Amino acid sequence: MSLIRLLQRKPDGEIVFREPTSGDVPAYAILSHTWGKEEVIFQDIQVGADMSKTISKAGWRKIQFCAKQAAADGLEYFWVDTCCIDKKNAVELGAAINSMFRWYQNAARCYVYLSDVSNLDTGADNQRGWEEAFRKSRWFTRGWTLQELIAPKLVDFFSSEGGRLGSKLSLESKIHEITGIANKALRGDALSNFSIKERRSWAERRNTTIEEDEVYCLIGIFDVSMVPNYGERKDQAFRRLEEEIYRLYKGIDFEQFAVGLNLASFPEATQFVAREKELSKMHELLQGHSRRSCVVLHGLGGIRKTQLAITYARRHKKKYTAIFWLNANNEDSFKLSFRGVAQQVLRHHPLTSVLSSVDQDKDLDQVVSVVKAWLDFPRNTRWLMIYDNFDNPKTPGNPDSSAVDIRQFLPRSDHGSIIITTRSAQVRQGERIHIQKLPGVMEGLEIVSNMSGRKGIEKADPDAIALVKELDGLPLALSTAGAYLEHVTTSFSDYLQLYKASWLKLQTTSPLLNSYENRTLHTTWQITFDRIQQQNKASAKLLKLWAYFDRQDLWFDLLRHANSADDEWIQKLTKDKLNFNKAITLLCSFGLVDLERSTQQRVGSGGYSVHSCVHLWTVFVLNKEWDKSLARLALTCVATEVPSTNEKHWWLLQRRLFQHATRQALFIVDGKVDVDGLHWAFHNLGDLYTEQSKLAEAEKMYIQALEGCEEALGPDHTSTLLTVNNLGNLYAGQGKLAEAEKMYIQALEGCEEALGPDHISTLDTVHNLGNLYADQGKLAEAEKMYIRALKGKEKALGPDHTSTLLTVNSLGSLYKDQGKLAEAEKMYIRALQGYKEALGPDHTLTLSTVNNLGNLYADQGKLAEAEKMYIRALQGYKEALGPDHTSTLSTVNNLGNLYADQGKLAEAEKMYIRALQGKEKALGPDHISTLLTVNNLSNLYADQSKLAEAEKMYIRALQGFEEALGPDHTSTLDTVHNLGNLYKDQGKLAEAEKMYIRALEGCEEALGPDHTSTLLTVNGLGNLYADQSKLAEAEKMYIRALEGCKKALGPDHISTLDTVHNLGNLYADQGKLAEAEKMYIRALKGCEKALGPNHVSTLYTVCHLGDLYRLQHKLAEAEIMNRRALEGCEEALGPDHTSTLLTVNNLGNLYKDQGKLAEAEAMYDRALQGYEDALSLELVSSYLPALNTMFAFGDLFSQTERKDMAKAMYNRALSGYTTVQGPSSKRCKQLEDRLQALQVASAESKVGQDEFTEPGAAKSRSFKQKLRKLRRRLNIG
Repeated sequence: MSLIRLLQRKPDGEIVFREPTSGDVPAYAILSHTWGKEEVIFQDIQVGADMSKTISKAGWRKIQFCAKQAAADGLEYFWVDTCCIDKKNAVELGAAINSMFRWYQNAARCYVYLSDVSNLDTGADNQRGWEEAFRKSRWFTRGWTLQELIAPKLVDFFSSEGGRLGSKLSLESKIHEITGIANKALRGDALSNFSIKERRSWAERRNTTIEEDEVYCLIGIFDVSMVPNYGERKDQAFRRLEEEIYRLYKGIDFEQFAVGLNLASFPEATQFVAREKELSKMHELLQGHSRRSCVVLHGLGGIRKTQLAITYARRHKKKYTAIFWLNANNEDSFKLSFRGVAQQVLRHHPLTSVLSSVDQDKDLDQVVSVVKAWLDFPRNTRWLMIYDNFDNPKTPGNPDSSAVDIRQFLPRSDHGSIIITTRSAQVRQGERIHIQKLPGVMEGLEIVSNMSGRKGIEKADPDAIALVKELDGLPLALSTAGAYLEHVTTSFSDYLQLYKASWLKLQTTSPLLNSYENRTLHTTWQITFDRIQQQNKASAKLLKLWAYFDRQDLWFDLLRHANSADDEWIQKLTKDKLNFNKAITLLCSFGLVDLERSTQQRVGSGGYSVHSCVHLWTVFVLNKEWDKSLARLALTCVATEVPSTNEKHWWLLQRRLFQHATRQALFIVDGKVDVDGLHWAFHNLGDLYTEQSKLAEAEKMYIQALEGCEEALGPDHTSTLLTVNNLGNLYAGQGKLAEAEKMYIQALEGCEEALGPDHISTLDTVHNLGNLYADQGKLAEAEKMYIRALKGKEKALGPDHTSTLLTVNSLGSLYKDQGKLAEAEKMYIRALQGYKEALGPDHTLTLSTVNNLGNLYADQGKLAEAEKMYIRALQGYKEALGPDHTSTLSTVNNLGNLYADQGKLAEAEKMYIRALQGKEKALGPDHISTLLTVNNLSNLYADQSKLAEAEKMYIRALQGFEEALGPDHTSTLDTVHNLGNLYKDQGKLAEAEKMYIRALEGCEEALGPDHTSTLLTVNGLGNLYADQSKLAEAEKMYIRALEGCKKALGPDHISTLDTVHNLGNLYADQGKLAEAEKMYIRALKGCEKALGPNHVSTLYTVCHLGDLYRLQHKLAEAEIMNRRALEGCEEALGPDHTSTLLTVNNLGNLYKDQGKLAEAEAMYDRALQGYEDALSLELVSSYLPALNTMFAFGDLFSQTERKDMAKAMYNRALSGYTTVQGPSSKRCKQLEDRLQALQVASAESKVGQDEFTEPGAAKSRSFKQKLRKLRRRLNIG
């Protein structure tokens, strides 16, 4: 590199040359620009020049800009091409042209001055304006600026005014779009990593003033040197450049060893796509090394290793003097390939003595030797050898006499490049790259589209996408499908059906692919299988057995149950883990099997998977004759491995087994497995499906198990009765309560007959019957069953046995449902103390009771105590089971419920989302437990007035429950009921009525007209009719609900009292204030007795009673009630809870009626501000209680002659009611009337002088500050 002449900006601002020296070059900045008129040249600045003329030139401005910017960056020196080279000196100019890339590369900073890009501040569209000019800038079209963009590490772009536009890094995406230069090149990757062709392409759309400069500007890009010769013409300059490139990459004597690429010797490589990551890695490993470099491409047959090697060779052919392809399948093919190499070399260099002296037809071993000798010549260093299909390497464990030792065919010298393709992972002659399936769907669509000639399928053809996903990124399968579809009218969906149903026939009738040497999808792995069978028959047997399992996640513990098989190789395979590992390792080494790479948490040893196409090959080729004994063996393995729910991490093991169980179920349905004597297996699979919420599949398994037990053991055998009991549990879970009852009674009668009334199995069934009666709302019958079970267990097992305590716990839950909260608490505490003593405080049964006690405290309104219980249970579950166990997640869900009750809606949302994400991961998105959390999250969104989100969640839950449980299950109907509540809140009253009626009819059918869930829906329908002003219909519903609750639960149960309360609301709406008062007082006394005076349900009734007293003009009594409600809510829920704020609003209404307008205003302001803080401004606009406050606030402003504030508040409320209830709702009409009245009687001129002087309005400074703040919230004044 020649010496660089720099400019120096002295402290006084003078700009002078720093003459080049042989010493260290100081840090400097460098300018990149396009030449214009009146540029400053070397002679204009050299000593003695007239600087007054120099600084008058237009180009001086750019020099000043560069000097100033360099100084700002702490740089004293800088370089500008117009004046820092003496272009009249040919020697200096030539040296500068050859050094310029490195000058830019070594600069501390590069400033790109864009004279045609302006960045004047034009407001909001300013950036859009300069970006358009930036894209069109002349700078991107000039030849010399290419190296000025790529070479420097730090590049900053400036406008014609000198304003910074950004850096090469920040503008990278735009620069890439404009220039087409690879991002990696822009980031400073070595240019040797990019092919000659690609680098040439960067300059294709660039031009220069002098034609030869189109070549000379690329000298640095290709890292070569050549003397400029202006006048030689561009074509001659390009020829000289190519010669220099060849010398650089292929050596000085490259012509002596150059052999043209013979594509005829290569296998055909068509429709190659993607693999850029692998090609880049190959280039990194093979290029720029002084020693020999070798890359081994290994992977499954059909994955396109050969095509990858050929694509690399064609892309980088200019970097090699010679490229040869060798068939490494066996020794004979090797030797013939070497003869072909010799013939290629002699065609280009017939006088090569080392090759011409050998008889190529007689002594192939000698041919191999002389070709290797030619490759070993010290100056012959730039060759590339591709050893293709080296699939049978000679290794210590390979008994095949035809196996090849590749070392005898490798050159001895330490130079050159080698690519080996193989299916075997045992080849270790170089750096290994595992070639795997194509990572994305788009690459597969491209292959199918190209091969079939069907274009545009990647845009809008879901059937094509489904087919490509099924073929799972295997190029051979994708190419085969495309070749088949090219010549037929078969649709993608029809091909996919044929592929699944008639795989082998489809493959045998598909066209052959030239690029796979007559190998097809159904034959390509046969050679590999034969070699595997030679080396380890247990490995071959494992591959055959795999057809009877799912293709994913097969592990040793699953197969160890097959050690009783008659087959000696299966016995050997499953004898111990070492044997299994030996067998699976061989399959992995041939690329047929991969490690299972699932990101899901799992228990047990790691698993292995096979590609979907390989799995179908094992089914249709290796198992062409279906083996029922192997199918039975697989079913036995899966069923035996199903864990009980008492085992640690049982749910993780069940999730691993589920896909294998699903495959066994298909064999059972199709009659492909001998099931005689396997009733126990069906029972276990039924258990598995039940825990995975696949209830329909579980029912089939249990029924088959029951039939097998009855036939093999008789209807009264205990195993038969256990299955009957489990079928009862299943029916109960499905909501088929009548069928469940039949099963339980059958099991109970059988157990009583076979084992006696006091046997534990009998008592367990009694307990389950109690559960059923509780679900049916037959609480008295349930209590009888639980008490019978409890007494029997206390007698048989003792009062502290865990089974006894389980019934105690269930009895506690029953008492809670009956509203006997004190009795419930006693049961829970007894169960808790018993579990702690018997099992310890951290056992899951102990923690379950802690969780139940939390539920009880929540129902009692003891929210702080409930929170303690939940947190204790949560910490215990996390410690015992892990954070992702379903019991842990259920407690997280309960904690979400509690936070929602406390008004901590943000915390509640976090809990629900955590529970939901955990359950989706652990159980799947459609599991019943997952859907219950979805339903809870829907309730929360409804409470937050995120009504659109709530509706999505409810619909997801509803569709999930309908799919899993059926349209008439009680969980489905609960969600239907909740959706009715949502529609009511949205003002969609017709849709709400449909939901309530569906829920009501479903509950009546499933549970009966008097069940508590039925009555809850009756009550909800009453609320709806009240909102619709169908007061008579509402009264009927409330009275029916009241009578039903009294009968089922008693007059003092909370549900009964809730209905009494609602009836009070109705009477108040009907103007029957005396009757309303009776209802409220009755509800209040009942809540005080059952829940205490400070429970939120009690306070809710107090609040409504206060509002009733206000309507009755009993203002003193009303104030007492409202204050009691407010103080109670603040104590129980906190001052910012939405229920507290509702009470604040009611107190505001009372003060307004009392004429205490300042106090009323303070209450409204507190309520509205609280809603905004709790819910955000966006959510407040659709939250009904907040809208009611806005309405009342508007009335207050109107009453106090603050018309503008009244109008703003009315408009805000109207917008919200319109969104939630619709524009024709009662509230919207009232607000429109008020706004119209304000417009008619507008007195805006008075607003400024009157709004603070109205009698009753506060005049204190602090209150006026609040008012100004409120005005800002309303965006007025």
